[in-house]
Amino acid sequence: MLAKLSTRPSVRRCAIPCAAGLALLGAGLPAGDDPGPGLGRFYDQKVKWSACEGEDMPRSLQCGKVTVPLDYAEPGKATLDLAVARYRATGKSRGSLLLNFGGPGGQGVGQLAMAGKDFMGLTNGYDVVGFDPRGVGRSSPVSCGNASEDPLDPTDGDAAVADPQVVLEKLRDAVAECTEHSGPVLPHIGTVNVARDLDVMRDALGDAKLNYLGFSYGSRLGAVYAARFPDKVDRMVLDGVDTLTEPLSEQGMVSAQGQQSALENFLAWCTEDIACPFGQDPREARKHVVQVVESLDRDPVPTDFGEAFSGQDFVGALAQGLYSRELWPSLQRAVAQLIEDGDTSRLEAFASGGVGLPPWRAAYGGLVDPEDVPLDNPSAALMAINCADDPDRPSAAQVGRDLGRLRARYERASPVFGRYRLTQVLMCYGRPKGTDFIRDKVKDLDTPRMLLVGTRGDPATPYRWTMETAERIGSSAVVLDNRGEGHTGYGSSKCVHRKVDAFLLYGTLPPDGSSCGSDHDSE
Repeated sequence: MLAKLSTRPSVRRCAIPCAAGLALLGAGLPAGDDPGPGLGRFYDQKVKWSACEGEDMPRSLQCGKVTVPLDYAEPGKATLDLAVARYRATGKSRGSLLLNFGGPGGQGVGQLAMAGKDFMGLTNGYDVVGFDPRGVGRSSPVSCGNASEDPLDPTDGDAAVADPQVVLEKLRDAVAECTEHSGPVLPHIGTVNVARDLDVMRDALGDAKLNYLGFSYGSRLGAVYAARFPDKVDRMVLDGVDTLTEPLSEQGMVSAQGQQSALENFLAWCTEDIACPFGQDPREARKHVVQVVESLDRDPVPTDFGEAFSGQDFVGALAQGLYSRELWPSLQRAVAQLIEDGDTSRLEAFASGGVGLPPWRAAYGGLVDPEDVPLDNPSAALMAINCADDPDRPSAAQVGRDLGRLRARYERASPVFGRYRLTQVLMCYGRPKGTDFIRDKVKDLDTPRMLLVGTRGDPATPYRWTMETAERIGSSAVVLDNRGEGHTGYGSSKCVHRKVDAFLLYGTLPPDGSSCGSDHDSE
């Protein structure tokens, strides 16, 4: 799933962070237990665990590394080290449970450190393991060099309609910057390679089969792994299920629609409170939001960071706050502070946070990266991975011909978020063509049954994607319908949390199509 991640402590956000990527399929995968020519040394390794370095790292968290080939087609050449971390099992262990928190571009080590308490129940049966995928965090991070400059911002959607060549030239320049600053990992980034890394990690952790819990983008990674290594899948949960088929331009429009629906749900909740800054009429509140966006775009508000807070910055902050219902009270107060006092500080905190990750990502705040992780790595990795996974590359002529029509569709999808998401249409322009493996091969999986969790009010991965992906996966898929709000269910629904834990710990699957009611139904 595509989503905006934090790039720097500035309030100016961009729907298209600077990044580039290409998919490298490499050699065919080995059959059975044979890792393939030249890969034995990677599968023979064992993780050496030690205390994690860094401020505020939990004492019970252990860190290590797993070495993988840079290029699986030439495993005898360069290698890279992937950062891993774990909480040890407290009971009888079934082995390791690997987590991916989403993004793409989310750091598994830092997220596990910050949100570990949410997964302590799973240590009754597993070592709970997080990892930074290649190109992310502590695992050879990609960068586009200047984290204070984004190649596009949402207003460039208007410029692109008027003069596409100017904007496309900016994108070409951004590709060159990303290539220059990312190093040798950039051509070998993408989910196909991360799935192969995941299998090396599985073996290095001493597990015959993979137990896995993936959120949002992590569902894409889990599905790709299952397609590549069906005989190595044990218990797998995909929460906030990503699309495997829709092009990025369609994903952008779906994101706009999902965020608009989430905004309307938020406004319905907000207007029941006399303190709601948008008043007490939901219909008028929707109009008021559009007016605030337009007013701030015409006359941005100065901030302490030296840059003005625009309407599109406001939209980005709203998008962040809508990812979890638990954040709605804080979002309401932040908007009230802007409307009543002209103070943007609370909204800036939302705008600088990452989205596209489960609710605890925002709840725990931004992570302090090690000095050797570039500030723009989350956004650079997000674009590099998404472009590596997507085979579509519109020509300049197609952009010029189609962008005006697409802008109208985006704005119909959402009068608030459509413009913000429009530049998603251009995100991979100038980058090498990505893989077609995910669209063509990740289907009809021959694996043990896996659990797919779809949330009805999810602003990022709509429920219909869960159903579409379940149909593609085939008879292996069991769907749990979470009738709640927010992105993913495990961190926000007690019912989902219980059912996921029951499956991972004891193998107990809920009936296909069963549901969890909203935790807020009784409010």
